Amino acid sequence: MSTQHIDVAAGCLPTHQLLNVSGERTPDEELDHHLTGLTEQDLADFLRDMVVLRRLDNEATALQRQGQLGLWAPLLGQEAAQIGSIRATEDTDFIFPSYREHGVAWARGVKAEDLLSVWRGATASGWDPHEVNIACQQIVIGSQALHAAGYGMGIKFDGGKEVAVAYFGDGATSQGDVNEALVFAASYQAPVLFFCQNNQWAISEPVGLQSRTQIADRASGFGVKTWRVDGNDVLAVYAATKAALAHARHGLGPTFIEAVTYRMGSHTTADDPTRYRKNEQVEEWRAKDPIDRLVNHLTVLGADVQSYQQRAQNAADKLAAELREAITTMPDPEPHELFDHVYAEEHEPSRRERDTYLQYLTNFQDGGL
Repeated sequence: MSTQHIDVAAGCLPTHQLLNVSGERTPDEELDHHLTGLTEQDLADFLRDMVVLRRLDNEATALQRQGQLGLWAPLLGQEAAQIGSIRATEDTDFIFPSYREHGVAWARGVKAEDLLSVWRGATASGWDPHEVNIACQQIVIGSQALHAAGYGMGIKFDGGKEVAVAYFGDGATSQGDVNEALVFAASYQAPVLFFCQNNQWAISEPVGLQSRTQIADRASGFGVKTWRVDGNDVLAVYAATKAALAHARHGLGPTFIEAVTYRMGSHTTADDPTRYRKNEQVEEWRAKDPIDRLVNHLTVLGADVQSYQQRAQNAADKLAAELREAITTMPDPEPHELFDHVYAEEHEPSRRERDTYLQYLTNFQDGGL
């Protein structure tokens, strides 16, 4: 096996890389067979997805800067980790994302404007999770891992073949919720895939500060089958996710993937990353760009790269125009909607608070206060 490492962090797990930065295939005995059946058109679709996702992310950042969104968590540089993994899942698998998995949600069928509506403050929940089998984005760090573990336990008790997939960042692995989720999933041998996007930064703290070894080693300590992959290599991510899902789906217990990538932008649009990291490091990772790498691979294959790139650009332009139109014309919610979904049933104290608040607002009408 010619598995390559992309860093020198301490730890026993190899970092699987199937595409080097020049786009050349690297043989991998463990993962190669999970790419069987992938066609050139599939690779072109991966390219389209990543280009569209990057445009969505850039457009959302611009909309926030223009006052159309309250906040945004950029994912620039993490396109392969998100697209490669979600495209490996089955539609029946249930996904539990964090606040940065915009690509995962979009690829699952969530409309871009519904994805951004929460960040605009126009709605409390952008979509119905059961329509696309993906929970709404979780802001509380790591709590979605417990949700996935519980869902996975339910799958096992019901005798299902689905897998629950929890996405989180490297920082979340220091949270109690993620570790407790690993304990429960391992104890019950629940079909759960824990997918960690190690983007090197937990807000302003480098990953080396919170983990003196590989993040993947933490999962191994719970007895969970684990893979570590180059997160900027869409083929490695796809293949490892296929392997992890198959392991969990066949009753062999939970799995864990550490996708080693890099957050090229800010933690959120309220953050200034130049205060805590050097530009040299950013440029080093820019050379590992996941989209460029796939373009290089298609070139190596002799594909009509220009036509694939144009198709991707057209799709990105279309999404950006439709998204901007939808967001800038999106109506603000009515005041009473603040109380509509606090409780599943009528709740008298909440009703009184609503009525008092709406009465208060009348003081500002017709020349009031």
